[in-house]
Amino acid sequence: MMKTKLLFILLLFASAAEAQYVTDNKRMADVYFQNKEYYAAAEYYKKAVFNPKDSAGFVVPFGFENRIKEGGEKRENYEYCAYQLAESLRLYKNFGAAEGWYEVTKDFVNPKYILSNFWYGETLRSNQKFKEAIAAFNKFLKEYNLNDAYTVKARQEIASCRFALYELSYPRLVRVTNLKNSINTNSFGSNYTPTIKGNNLYFSSSRPLGSDGKKEILTGTNAKVVKKQTPYLNAIYMTSGDPLDLKTTVSKTSIEGKGKETAAPAFHPNGKIAYLTSWTAQGNKKIYQLNAMPGASTGWSEPIELGGQVNVKGFNTMQPFVTKDGKFLIFSSDRPGGLGKYDLWYSPIYSDGTLGTAVNLGNTINTIEDEQAPYYNTAAKKLLYSSNGKIGMGGFDFYESDGGFGDWSEPKNMGHPFNSSKDDLYFTPTKNDDSEGFISSDRESACCLEVFHLKKMPLIITGILLDCNTLKPLKNAVVTLADSVQHFKVNTDEMGKYTFNVNSNHYFKLTADKDKYFSKTLSFSYGQMAQRDTLFSADLCLLPYEIDKAIVLKDILYEFNSADLTPDSKGKLDHLYTIMVDNPTIEIELISHTDSKGVDAYNLDLSNRRAQSCVDYLVEKGIPVKRMTNKGYGETKPIAPNELAKGKDNPEGRALNRRTEFKVTKK
Repeated sequence: MMKTKLLFILLLFASAAEAQYVTDNKRMADVYFQNKEYYAAAEYYKKAVFNPKDSAGFVVPFGFENRIKEGGEKRENYEYCAYQLAESLRLYKNFGAAEGWYEVTKDFVNPKYILSNFWYGETLRSNQKFKEAIAAFNKFLKEYNLNDAYTVKARQEIASCRFALYELSYPRLVRVTNLKNSINTNSFGSNYTPTIKGNNLYFSSSRPLGSDGKKEILTGTNAKVVKKQTPYLNAIYMTSGDPLDLKTTVSKTSIEGKGKETAAPAFHPNGKIAYLTSWTAQGNKKIYQLNAMPGASTGWSEPIELGGQVNVKGFNTMQPFVTKDGKFLIFSSDRPGGLGKYDLWYSPIYSDGTLGTAVNLGNTINTIEDEQAPYYNTAAKKLLYSSNGKIGMGGFDFYESDGGFGDWSEPKNMGHPFNSSKDDLYFTPTKNDDSEGFISSDRESACCLEVFHLKKMPLIITGILLDCNTLKPLKNAVVTLADSVQHFKVNTDEMGKYTFNVNSNHYFKLTADKDKYFSKTLSFSYGQMAQRDTLFSADLCLLPYEIDKAIVLKDILYEFNSADLTPDSKGKLDHLYTIMVDNPTIEIELISHTDSKGVDAYNLDLSNRRAQSCVDYLVEKGIPVKRMTNKGYGETKPIAPNELAKGKDNPEGRALNRRTEFKVTKK
């Protein structure tokens, strides 16, 4: 649920001679590792590998490579402790230090360490070394003979690294700022789950509570150690006023369970109910309910554990979120019946405050990995949550899905910098349209979540859609703005107007569609978008058509007495090429006509060859020949007199009759 860097006050269970110190440190490290106390485990694996007086940190020291060249038991011990040190560093999210140790262990020939290249790739990706990470994952796949979850995950990681490289090249128009105040304490610990209630920002933190705690015995395989419980315990804090203020004051709340750690508060919109996650060191995480008690000193009742609809004995349930209409409680749980590790579930909240049986959000949202930290915008019908089971920037990424409970669109990654190569979770908005709010991320930390302010900085693209012939506005046309990873769709209003808030600097396509009109598509880059004289007022027009009704292609000319298109005419014919590209399902007939000069049979043949020339040109440009037919009518279908009264020549009329047309034969 969070990443907490713990400060341990460590005591040896038994003393040992200096010659046995390596073995004793290794044994203590194993105990801490087995109890998931990874920071302490790393400290002792480091001591097991080096002189115990070394406190230089976790960087790979000069000469270590020579040490592991020793044979027998010493080499085996060094390799084991080095690998376990890398594991411990990774598991408490110190990816910078872990990378160096996996770089050493990836070359170990002992098959026990075959996963080193996999984890080396993950630490490289977390440290934004995406190209190097791809190479590490490919090396892992080449050497790893099993077709299991690690193989699947390695391929997904490669795809994620490529996605990340693309996103870094075309970042979304989002500003993410670390809160440089007392919300993100400078001491060890995580700060996460920002939640707005009234004028207060509530959040969870594992900052010290001012107590050294009590002694606790940790048991491992054939060993025990004594430590004092860390004073860094998870509790709920709040700040009033503007959370962006550098002088913000933070205070611990009374929203807690006695003897338990607490986090992730969620408030019902009626103000009478709150939910939180609570747990003990040896127990599972569970969601509790608090009832408002205005007369009590704390303002809230003691936490009441929710029943089997939400909490399942022996499994974890956490991170409650209440929808703004008060109808649903959404949460994350590893309870039975899910698709993976942690899934998102929801329970209906009835009018009397009781909860219905939990329902899984389904396989569109959930994966075989973890889904956590749900947020749902009831008005916009959008679910925003975090997952580490999809292609993304790395770690937990934010994804957004449209829909209602039981019917969701395919989730879209929110991109960079909304997401980072590390963990990004817990969005809470300060605006109804979700354009601004707070998140938690460890993107700027060696290990721990911190609270960040997030603000979308969109460009506004607006324009008017017109009829090309009448120049009148087209209402209720569909205009779509899309890039390689997302698309937005709006309908034009009575004045033909459309508006988009663009959130990235990708290459975009703007497409306009309306029944009985040819669709039209514009492609443009971010640089073109930023030119106010172009796409900030991108006025488009659509050309109407009817099935089997001819449309004249103006200024399509041929060499004298020939079927060869003039160079200028080829450029004019590109207009039809664009129509064919923008409307990939239509089929057309190309038609050519002549005036009355010349013999009828010759004119008919010439018009056939000229129509064929148009087809040939479009085929050369890439239009499939099966979408086109051609026909020449010679002089048989004039649209103007070739001659005036008394046989006088009519050059203007003959010019109109020497024409090329097309008509749509199939939509």
